[in-house]
Amino acid sequence: MLLSTEVAMFRLYRTESSLFLLRRFVMDRRVLKAVSLVVFAGVLAVAAGKAQTPTPPAQPDQASPDAGGPSGDPGVIAVPKKKESKDDAAPLPPAPAERTVKNPVDMPSTSIRIEVPEVSVDVGVLLEKTHQFVPGLKPSNFRVYEDGVEQKVVGFKRVEAPITALMICEFASPRNPNSYSGYMLIRDMRNSAFAFAEQLRPQDYVALMTFDMRNQIQLDFTQDKKELLQAIDSLRVPGFSETNLFDALAEGLDRLSRVEGQKYIILVATGRDTFSKLTLDKILKKVKESQNTTIYTISTGGMMRAMGNDSITLLQADNEMKTFAALTGGASYFPRFQGEYADDFGQINQNIRSKYQLVYHPTNAKQDGTYRKLRVALVDDEGKPLQMQDEKHKPLKYDIIARDGYRARPEVE
Repeated sequence: MLLSTEVAMFRLYRTESSLFLLRRFVMDRRVLKAVSLVVFAGVLAVAAGKAQTPTPPAQPDQASPDAGGPSGDPGVIAVPKKKESKDDAAPLPPAPAERTVKNPVDMPSTSIRIEVPEVSVDVGVLLEKTHQFVPGLKPSNFRVYEDGVEQKVVGFKRVEAPITALMICEFASPRNPNSYSGYMLIRDMRNSAFAFAEQLRPQDYVALMTFDMRNQIQLDFTQDKKELLQAIDSLRVPGFSETNLFDALAEGLDRLSRVEGQKYIILVATGRDTFSKLTLDKILKKVKESQNTTIYTISTGGMMRAMGNDSITLLQADNEMKTFAALTGGASYFPRFQGEYADDFGQINQNIRSKYQLVYHPTNAKQDGTYRKLRVALVDDEGKPLQMQDEKHKPLKYDIIARDGYRARPEVE
């Protein structure tokens, strides 16, 4: 009985277990079906999204190849063809032909050229007592007057450059062979020439000309100081006793007129002229008309003057030498002793190399060949005459060295 009851209970248990598994199976199938529907719906949504989104181009392989070279093939690039418009299809009109102007029959071609005259003035400012150059001046310190009319300075600079010079030396025999004074003149000339040659620099060009009754080129332009010293040393025995100073100076000016730029004449002579074809008036006119040429004069025979031999002839000669220098903006020197030559030529060397160059366009632009008078003045910042003082506040006098004037170009040259 007990066994039957246990068997019945076991069967009941198995029946309930089977029902539970059956219910679990049914529920699992329902869940699986729902999950399948959800997954299927998601797949359809993703597929629809991919169909609407364009596929991006494939990126090239960024990995470096083993053997180097390009990293990847970008593939074919398609460039859309530009549509041709009606404006692009039509050709552009040709450029208009250049107009040609024909002259009338029997009329030659003409051109117009306008020249603006320009005047350059070299100005030296020297202390009256020591003849030293005064540096540090400004353009506003200068006033230039042409025929009394103030001119506007458009160019200003301090010039210190190599020089081109012609040394003209009087080399004549004494009138009295027994006179010692005649040989003193030759000695003074040689000492002056040697002193000038010692002041030269390697970039300077110098020529040597002598004169008595005739002119003679002893040495053409050279930069070799040794050649110049040899030429000076060869001047020992003169020929004629006549001194054609005016003719020699005129020939020197003619020779320098063919040389461009600023030139200088170093005139070493007594200043006496005895046999020239030119008169004093003619040579002064030629000196005035010279362009870009400055004359420095050194008078020989200073010892005779110091000993009281101040004849009328020598006084007239000194005035002529001063006039030649003053008309061209140079200076005159009258050394008496041999020790003065080095100082005098040292001042000449400094004055030649150190100048102020002023440039202006004249208000009188006529090219009529007339002589124009020049005057240069120095003023301070207030426009008053410039006053100079030394370290002890004592006034210093100074000289303004500039050419007396210039001759304008003629209308037709």
